[in-house]
Amino acid sequence: MSSKGKSARVRAIAKKEIVEFSRDWRTILAIIVIPLLMFPLLFIIFPLLLESEAAELDAMELNAVIQSNSLPVNLAENLSMNGIDFVVEPLPEVEQLSIAGDDLERVRNNSIDGIVRIERVEDHWKYAILHLSTSERSNELRNRVLAVLNEWEVHEVETLIEEGGLEVNSTLNPLRWDGDIAQGDVATSGEQAGMVLSLFIPLVLAIWTYSSAIQPSIDMTAGERERGTLEALLCLPCTRMELLFGKWLAVAAITGVGVLLQICGLLFAIGYLASSSVIGLPQLSILSIGLIVISIMLFAVMVVAFELALAMRSHSVKEAGSILAPALMLILFPALFTQVINLDGIEGFWFAIPVVNVLLALRELLMNRIITEHVIIWFVSSMVYAGLAAYYASKQFNREDIVTSLS
Repeated sequence: MSSKGKSARVRAIAKKEIVEFSRDWRTILAIIVIPLLMFPLLFIIFPLLLESEAAELDAMELNAVIQSNSLPVNLAENLSMNGIDFVVEPLPEVEQLSIAGDDLERVRNNSIDGIVRIERVEDHWKYAILHLSTSERSNELRNRVLAVLNEWEVHEVETLIEEGGLEVNSTLNPLRWDGDIAQGDVATSGEQAGMVLSLFIPLVLAIWTYSSAIQPSIDMTAGERERGTLEALLCLPCTRMELLFGKWLAVAAITGVGVLLQICGLLFAIGYLASSSVIGLPQLSILSIGLIVISIMLFAVMVVAFELALAMRSHSVKEAGSILAPALMLILFPALFTQVINLDGIEGFWFAIPVVNVLLALRELLMNRIITEHVIIWFVSSMVYAGLAAYYASKQFNREDIVTSLS
C-alpha cells in the first residue's frame, strides 16, 4: 500500500468531513463571522460604548442633600458647578457622620442620589458620603463629591501655607521629576504594546482553539455514530489510522480557519487602536512570528487529538458535549494562572507543564523574547504532549467495542 494512496485516502476523508460539517449556515457563522468580528467588536465597539456611557454619566444632573452647620461658600459653589443640585440641611445628631441613622431609607429608596455630611471640628473638617453602591447615579454622585472635596482641600492647604508665609509650590513639591517622565522608560513603544497584548492574547487564543474544535470533533465521532454513518466509513478500504488522520485533518482545518480569522480580526483591531494612539504595534522579529505559529500549531495538534479521543469514547452527542464542555476548565484554569506568572527570571520547568508551556511561550514571543533554553523546553514538551494525545486518540479509534457499539 503506497504512501501516496494513503495520503489520498486521508485527504478524501478530510474533504468529506469538511463538506458535510460546513453545509449548515450556522456552522459558517460560527467558523467565519464570529472569530472575524470578535476582536474588532471587543476593541472598537466596546470602548465606544464605555465612552458613551461615561458621557451619559457626565451629563447627569444629580440630586443631593448637604448636611452641615457651616458649609463653606466656595465648596457649595464647586458642587453646583459639577452638576449637583442640592439642598442644605442641619447636621443630625449621630455618633459618627458615616452612620446613616434616620437618613437610611432616603438613600435606599432613591428619592435622592446621596447625602453629604461635612462638619468643622476645631482646626480641621470631617465628612462622610451616604450613597447606594448598587445605583449608578449614587456612585456618580459620590465620585463627583470626592473630586470636588479633593480640589477644595488642595485650595485650603494652599491658603494655609500662604497665610504661614511659605511658598506653596516649593512647600508642597520639594521633589520633582526632571524632564519628560516618558523618557525615563527605555522600552520601545513596540515592546510596551507586546507586553500589553501578551497579557490576554494567549488566553483568548487557547480558549478559542479549544472551543472551536468541540463541535466538529463531536459531529465527526459521536455524531457519526448516532447517524449510523460511522459503520459505512469503516467499510471503506482504509485503515483506522487513516480514518483518524482524516478526521483530525478536517477538525484541524476547521479550527485553524477560525483561529486564523480571529488573528486577522485581532490585527485589524490592533491597527485601528494604533491609528488612534491607544496602543502601538508590537515589534516582532521573523523568528518570533515563526515560533508563534509553531506553538499554536502544536497546541492545536494536542487539543484536536484530545477532543477527538474523548468524543469517540462517548456513546452520543449529548454525552460528548457533557464531557468536552466542562473539559474546557483544563484549558481555562492554566490559562488564567499563566497570565499572572512573572516572566522575569522564570524557571525553565514552567515551560514543560501542559498548556502552561504554550501560553508562556506565546507571552514571551509577543514580547519578542527568544530564550533558547525556554524554546527548546516548550517545543520538545509540546511535541511529546501532542504525540501522547495522538496516541490516545488512535487507541480509541482502534477499540471495536467503542467504535461499533452504542450500548
